[in-house]
Amino acid sequence: MTLNRYRVKTRAQKGDRGAKLAAALLKRPDRLIGTILLGNNFFNTLAASVATLIGLRLFPGDTGIAAATGGLTLLLLIFGEVTPKTLAALHPERIAFPASYVLWPLLRVLYPLVWAVNLVSNGLLRMIGVTPEDAAQHSLSSEELRTVVAEAGAMIPHRHQKMLLSILDLEKATVEDIMVPRNEIVGIDISEPWDEIVDTIVTSQHTRLPVFDGSIDNLKGVVHLRRVVRLAAEEQLNVPSLLALGREPYYIPEGTPLNQQLLNFQNQKRRIGFVVDEYGDIQGLVTLEDILEEVIGEFTSDPATRIKNVYADNDGSFRVTGSVTIRSLNKNLGWKLPTDGPKTINGLLIEHLESLPQAGAKVEIGGYHIEISEVRANGVRSTRIWPPKGAAKKS
Repeated sequence: MTLNRYRVKTRAQKGDRGAKLAAALLKRPDRLIGTILLGNNFFNTLAASVATLIGLRLFPGDTGIAAATGGLTLLLLIFGEVTPKTLAALHPERIAFPASYVLWPLLRVLYPLVWAVNLVSNGLLRMIGVTPEDAAQHSLSSEELRTVVAEAGAMIPHRHQKMLLSILDLEKATVEDIMVPRNEIVGIDISEPWDEIVDTIVTSQHTRLPVFDGSIDNLKGVVHLRRVVRLAAEEQLNVPSLLALGREPYYIPEGTPLNQQLLNFQNQKRRIGFVVDEYGDIQGLVTLEDILEEVIGEFTSDPATRIKNVYADNDGSFRVTGSVTIRSLNKNLGWKLPTDGPKTINGLLIEHLESLPQAGAKVEIGGYHIEISEVRANGVRSTRIWPPKGAAKKS
């Protein structure tokens, strides 16, 4: 009963005969227990009868019965219960797999008697809402799987553990947690002069750029710069040809979990999508790379540079742009800012202050001292945050 079910399954799949028999027995633990206890009680009763006869021969009367009872209880407790069961609990596979060779045929022989006993006991169990079929359900919840991964120790390298735990965390995060907010989206505005359009293309650090007319809400498509370069080399690049290159935008409903969106990107053969709210307004941009970085992490080793727009100062404070997400701060710096409300530092401060923020204002949220450094367009542009002592990760 203390066997690791998943280890048994693994060994059974590799062809271990003992593991296969043990797995088959554990599918119906009521029958297994019935077989074991039938034999156990039979031999205990037999041992009690023999011990009583021996006691009466050695010591007449009640003295012999008492001596037999005490001696047999001690022997059974040590050699029949505590010692063998402790050994089996500490080394279940070494005991269970060989024992399954005996228990399996024994179950076949005693099946009619085991079936009759189980019929009565299972009937009593069903009266309190318990069925033997429940034993077959050993699937792990995500939290249990998280514990298994976290306690794997040296069996799984630490970096691999972090990646596995990050995969489990994808179902807890939504696209709003990692999206680039609309005011930070870099794209090609065809309403601008042609020289500025060319400059945007030349200086872009991104492979794909959205094309819009005046506002991101008037989105025309997404262009791949590799195709743009080819047209430019042929001296055929202009606004109409640029629009012709654009691929139809892919929209993502707000609130979509990251694990689901990863599958959506795969199914739709997409690498970039625009998050829209219930009114159809674009809220931000999410890429496949953003989701993958949630699993494998950023390609930097310094926690202070692991997040864009976050800079560590010598006094222990951090200069943080208002658009930085709370989740990224918590994940990369080991902070514990509240995540059950707004997604960004700007939203957190507005909700806490319950008014439009002013430069120079100071607040304390969950032990974190936050000073608003700059305000622009009715939002927090930059802040300075002092985390509690010991809150940041050790690099």
